[in-house]
Amino acid sequence: MAHLPPLARIDHRPWPLPKAPWTWRQSWRDLLFAHWPIDANTLRPLVPDGLRIQEFDGTAWIAVVPFRMSGVMRRHLPDLPWISAFPELNVRTYVERDGRPGVWFLSLDATNPLAVWAARRFFHLPYHRARMTLVEQGDLIEYRSMRSQARFEGSYQPASEVYSASPGSLEHWLTERYCLYASDRAGSLWRNEVHHAPWPLQKAKADLRVNTMLSSHGLEVSGGPVLLHFARRIDVVVWSGERVG
Repeated sequence: MAHLPPLARIDHRPWPLPKAPWTWRQSWRDLLFAHWPIDANTLRPLVPDGLRIQEFDGTAWIAVVPFRMSGVMRRHLPDLPWISAFPELNVRTYVERDGRPGVWFLSLDATNPLAVWAARRFFHLPYHRARMTLVEQGDLIEYRSMRSQARFEGSYQPASEVYSASPGSLEHWLTERYCLYASDRAGSLWRNEVHHAPWPLQKAKADLRVNTMLSSHGLEVSGGPVLLHFARRIDVVVWSGERVG
């Protein structure tokens, strides 16, 4: 599948592109969306009051998302060995402020200590350094991540042809999001705009053998993930943060 430059399409965005130039680029590869429904009240202590927890048909959602980063670099700079590519795993839910739906990260794990420092320093995101491996065996991805009290071990693979989620559907609501929110040490809220082509989704199969990523935040869900989606690659541009509260 051809990968369009991130700004080649903007008609699917829910609001206009920022007027300022984007500042960072990256690619997200071999990604699994593993989603569970969850009571919004259990999420409320983990999300700042300045953000509204979003629900779809009366239900909030939580996700564990393992993948690998590549091409991570400031605009106009070349990729750098070791710095620009690394595994990452995040725990996320869905929020809104000022009419702009986005992502709130409860945690993000990465192997790269410089990436962890930079994301905490410049994006105010709750990154943690973890020991992680990602091994491809054909279409099958074997993924492991471990740090104190937060472990993930499993395998996943695509299980359908590539498609785009239909507007108005749950999978569109979960994936087509064009900003992220974060909170700095002083409690101020920040929003970073992002842009990419519509997600090239595939249905997925997964065997999650170990997963304490949710319980590490005091969250409990019943059984395995209700929804599984795979994406081979999406290219992304990111803007510098804007204080929103």
